[in-house]
Amino acid sequence: MPMRFRPCIDLHDGQVKQIVGGSLRDGETPETNFASSHGPAYFAELYRRDALSGGHVIKLGQGNDDAAREALAAYPEGLHIGGGIDADNAGQWLSHGAQAVIATSYVFRDGSLHEGNLERLVAATGSDRLVLDLSCAPTDDGDYVVATDRWQRRTDFVINDAGLKRLAGYCREFLIHATQVEGKQQGVDATLIAHLADITPLPTTYAGGVRDMEDVEIIALKGQGRLDYTVGSALDIFGGDGVRYDELVSLSRSDTD
Repeated sequence: MPMRFRPCIDLHDGQVKQIVGGSLRDGETPETNFASSHGPAYFAELYRRDALSGGHVIKLGQGNDDAAREALAAYPEGLHIGGGIDADNAGQWLSHGAQAVIATSYVFRDGSLHEGNLERLVAATGSDRLVLDLSCAPTDDGDYVVATDRWQRRTDFVINDAGLKRLAGYCREFLIHATQVEGKQQGVDATLIAHLADITPLPTTYAGGVRDMEDVEIIALKGQGRLDYTVGSALDIFGGDGVRYDELVSLSRSDTD
């Protein structure tokens, strides 16, 4: 299957925003690239109209549940939901119309993979309705490790062939943010993209750093056509001027023809 554009709806304080991910900290105002005058249903309906399935709704902190439910109601069974997902609430979000739930911090606790929590989550959702967000950061020795707690804490889980194969039996796909470039519109992490293309055993969506169509081409080339991708702050519907939404829709349609 050729790579696909996966759209996003990031929610902060109940509003659709584009935020520099690494700036999210308790008690501090995050660095915001864009805040929309449209509600989440506007974007969900747009994605539904253009048959862009498998996009993600991410709740960035508290106060976003109503907005998330609004998005899911506008595009039932078309979007994935993440942000504070655990074994107790995952089923509720599926019942609200999510195609799948996305988990990170519940699965990676205290700096390590918590396999017991992962098994509890799978028992609540089934592996076919679980996406693991393996947002990662580079290390000094050239590896990438999963980062949690608003990307402020690095775990000991290395993004390598063995690690991804270990997780593959628990979920349907991976969502991987390149934390050091996310929201900055300074270019994608080509090294990470190539690494993921070589090792991932599941459908994988790359997110982070896209600034223009040249970066989309880098994802296609370095990703060997194996990775899907998302675009945030550079997208014109989110106030950007580097990438046109209509162009990505047309590209997605041509790739599937």
